[in-house]
Amino acid sequence: MMYRVNNVSAGLDAPLARVAARALKIAEGEVLRVRVRKKSVDARDRGDVHFVYSLDVETRRRVPGAQEARETPIAPLPRQEWRARPAVIGLGPAGLFAALALAEAGARPVVFERGKRVEERARDVETFWAGGALDGESNVQFGEGGAGAFSDGKLTTGIKSPHIARVLQTLHACGAPEDILYMAHPHVGTDRLRQVVRALREKILALGGEIHFQTRLTGLLQENGALCGLRVANARGEEAEWPARAAILAVGHSARDTFEMLLRAGVRLEPKPFSIGARIEHSQRQIDRAQYGAFAGHPALGAAEYRLSARLGDGRGVYTFCMCPGGSVIAAASEAGGTVVNGMSEHARAGENANSAVLVDVRVEDFPGADPLAGVRFARLWEQRAYALGGYRAPAQLVGDFLRGQASSGPGGVQPTYRPGVAWGRLDECLPDFALRGLREGIRLFDRRLRGFAADDAVLTGVETRSSSPVRIPRDERCQASLAGLFPCGEGAGYAGGITSAAVDGIRCALALMEKEQNHVERSQ
Repeated sequence: MMYRVNNVSAGLDAPLARVAARALKIAEGEVLRVRVRKKSVDARDRGDVHFVYSLDVETRRRVPGAQEARETPIAPLPRQEWRARPAVIGLGPAGLFAALALAEAGARPVVFERGKRVEERARDVETFWAGGALDGESNVQFGEGGAGAFSDGKLTTGIKSPHIARVLQTLHACGAPEDILYMAHPHVGTDRLRQVVRALREKILALGGEIHFQTRLTGLLQENGALCGLRVANARGEEAEWPARAAILAVGHSARDTFEMLLRAGVRLEPKPFSIGARIEHSQRQIDRAQYGAFAGHPALGAAEYRLSARLGDGRGVYTFCMCPGGSVIAAASEAGGTVVNGMSEHARAGENANSAVLVDVRVEDFPGADPLAGVRFARLWEQRAYALGGYRAPAQLVGDFLRGQASSGPGGVQPTYRPGVAWGRLDECLPDFALRGLREGIRLFDRRLRGFAADDAVLTGVETRSSSPVRIPRDERCQASLAGLFPCGEGAGYAGGITSAAVDGIRCALALMEKEQNHVERSQ
């Protein structure tokens, strides 16, 4: 028999069979097999750091009164008839899962990705980080896998959706570690995630999908208020038209030229609040001690994480975002003349430093105008100011100096990980006043909750402007934009905020497109 036990506390070194037997009040020898359903770290008391489990336990004989474990398998997507092949624009998490869902349904989707395959893209990014030229079409933002391919690969999400299990199981089947299926804060790591992206690509191709890399969307063809085709350009700038009466638009939050094209094409867009700030780096050992006390360094725990937020005196929010244990701060620019930072960790999270964005809310009324692309201009302004301070050598300042309002001339105990290097000075010159006030207030508040957060030698590197899209593409209850047949999707459309939520939105839009197609087929019969 298989039984489920929930909310079981256990020491860091406790054998699972013993933990399961104790929970079921049976002898350890009666346990045949244990499967972890959920696992989290409880570090609320640093003197008693332990794990909390939900377990499925197979036993030799029936255990009276115990809850039986029941599996809910993920049903395959139904195959259906298609009048024509739909298109998918963009191969980040939303585009990958939209294309995969359509391919599983027999649609043989045609996919257009402006960047390169993830393995080629990784070489271009490495060249840039080593001091080479920025490739405007192959960088941390553009290319197969999207911005998430160069991140910690976090899979946590605040949304509730039945599609989350499908996303996690698919990622695992494509090479992500098994623990993403049960960890409370799952992550893949940039190294493993790039392998997963390649496997997802191969699944789409094996199911009849077609992928055109280095092919950018440049226009929409319309007929009677509905989409009838796409205009695309290859790496040489040669344009071609492609018939398409349905397209999922999953271009990501940094496709600013695509937003401009959509606006010219008459697609409704809206300005959307986003956030601005910098990356903060500490010694990972310091974060481990602050979170785990005497348990810091225990091999079962790994690198410690944190997540902090507060409401500022002016009503704005300040929060940490995309915390990367044992990771590095990375150059994430996609436009010439602008400096952007982000964070990244490999699966092992074995680096010396911990880093996280510290971000302050940007309101629509902060934008220089009321048009849909005013937020894009606002973000670009501060990216360009950061670039003016050191080119792609990002502006950096020690936290102690930042709080005291004085310039920094070099590092202390924490060595910055950003490549191709930092330009020491003051962040005051590349962030708006409300963000500077918010960061100073927020860092002091967070230091009360996480000892050492405001350490003098912690490093701030700026600017971070790409945590979310400054644009939303409104869509109706059938997930269509103001142009019928166009399905805006994921982070770029303003409907997601991470790998998992973007992937879920990709599936949701694919299902909406499938329903639209099925209705057409049924009406034509």
